[in-house]
Amino acid sequence: MSMLTPPGLGGQYRITGDKYPRMRRRRGGRLAVVAVACVAALGLTGWGTLQLIDVFTGGNEASAAGTPEGCSPRASASPSGVAPAALPAPGKITVNVLNATTRAGLAKKTADELKKRGFRIGTVGNASKQYDKKVKGTGILLGPTPALKTSLPVLGTQLTTAERRADAARKGADVDLIIGNAFKTLTPKADASKALTKLKAPAPTPTASNKGC
Repeated sequence: MSMLTPPGLGGQYRITGDKYPRMRRRRGGRLAVVAVACVAALGLTGWGTLQLIDVFTGGNEASAAGTPEGCSPRASASPSGVAPAALPAPGKITVNVLNATTRAGLAKKTADELKKRGFRIGTVGNASKQYDKKVKGTGILLGPTPALKTSLPVLGTQLTTAERRADAARKGADVDLIIGNAFKTLTPKADASKALTKLKAPAPTPTASNKGC
């Protein structure tokens, strides 16, 4: 028995030779510790960099304005898509009421009602051959191109189902209300007044408080 063999052991436990075998050290634990330390160091470095950026730039613009990050101020626009200040009052709009149907007296009756609602009345009569008996809807609101964002939206509150069209070759500021076959009456005055008030109401000032942010 070798002197390296502990007393009482033999057989398969017998150690031969004159040197103890070398035991391998496990490096897995040490590598894991090193990896964790590296990740922590990188995290601290990144956080410190962001803090320095905030110091020199004054922080996020949204936060400085009182808006939570990821949110933006919202504001409601005018229903017509134009600034309320650009919309004329009914008294400054001259409307030509033209009848494109076979029902007699419809243009005059409609013109009288529009006059009661504050509009200025121009020509009252039958529609031209271009539209006579060719308007299937309730009506067409026709005017020069700029009127699409001024006079026509205001007149449209009185007949909300009418189609709006622009005539690029047309001059002047007058607009036409061409009565179509489906026309029965103007929009009820109470509803028209509410629509006109909403149309001319100023858009809300943008705020930083957004629902859901």
